[in-house]
Amino acid sequence: MIGAFALSAGVTAAAVIAVMAVAFLIGIRTGKFSVIDVIWGPGFVVVAWVSLLVTSGHGSQLQRWLLVAMVTVWGLRLGGYLLRRNHGLPEDPRYVELLADAGPAAIVRKVQLPQGLVMWWVSLPVQVGMVIGQPLWPLLIAGVLLWMVGLGFESIGDAQLAGFKSDPANNGRVMDRGLWRYTRHPNYFGDACVWWGIWLTTAGHWLGWASITSPLVMTYLLVAKTGKALTERRLQSSKPGYADYVRRTSGFFPLPPRVSAPSPTRAEEGRR
Repeated sequence: MIGAFALSAGVTAAAVIAVMAVAFLIGIRTGKFSVIDVIWGPGFVVVAWVSLLVTSGHGSQLQRWLLVAMVTVWGLRLGGYLLRRNHGLPEDPRYVELLADAGPAAIVRKVQLPQGLVMWWVSLPVQVGMVIGQPLWPLLIAGVLLWMVGLGFESIGDAQLAGFKSDPANNGRVMDRGLWRYTRHPNYFGDACVWWGIWLTTAGHWLGWASITSPLVMTYLLVAKTGKALTERRLQSSKPGYADYVRRTSGFFPLPPRVSAPSPTRAEEGRR
């Protein structure tokens, strides 16, 4: 079991490097390095399938194929959504700034290497699930249910936001409807649930517990680094009314909205 896991870890590390290289080459050819955002979800799909293939003959077939299905559905949905959302848009300002400072090398050093490492590390529970024995049914069922909740929050939240932005009447307004009424980031909350659900399916084995840092890292990044924190710094300075939205709406976990006094400066104008 340990040998199969070690083999999977090594081969999937090489697969992640290949995925990042493809993203870099596409960026060079198209001039849009933000393609790495689109490739992020499908990259996990590559890792899951590679792990499945190199660990053939190990683990529970039910759990192995279930994990591949969970990652594939999540990763392809996310990649497809971002591809549609970003189609026709100019290069992401983050990458424009990096290119202006140090050229393509900065993209590799500051974006692709960290994202590749995170992709490999967060996928460790998937690789663990490929080699361990029969799962504990209560944990397997709980993990799948949590994954379903997460996928639902991501999918519905993204669809609601896309529909909101497609209406010209909402230009400049704050999205506070549907799931966005209960959490400022239903997509990030859903993402965290997806990976905690995947990890939970493996938690009946000590090797699964050893990989608990994977969903912890993903949640930390979603809340404190590249997800919620980064998005809110941008919106606080650019979106009128967003501060009032922050005051009345939970930052991550879905909760009933708080009653807040109207902002003294054109509060209604900022509602999106």
